[in-house]
Amino acid sequence: MSDAQKLISNRLRRARGQLDAVIAAVDANEPCRDVVTQLAAVSSALNRAGFVIISTAMKECVASPDIERGDDDLTTEELEKLFLMLA
Repeated sequence: MSDAQKLISNRLRRARGQLDAVIAAVDANEPCRDVVTQLAAVSSALNRAGFVIISTAMKECVASPDIERGDDDLTTEELEKLFLMLA
């Protein structure tokens, strides 16, 4: 597993933990402020993970622009669309 994959996996695990906390807060009928604050943290963690995924793919394209890409590889247009989905 690459360093980028470890970073992404860690961010997603952290987001999962935060989401579990949001669910527990809703179940416990905690104040709206607390629930929304935790929900915002989940959203931010997911966005950061998404940006790391896209950033890694972009770096690979830039680092090796002449390498022939397989069918599963992203085009620059697809990377741009994915980036804009998170922006």
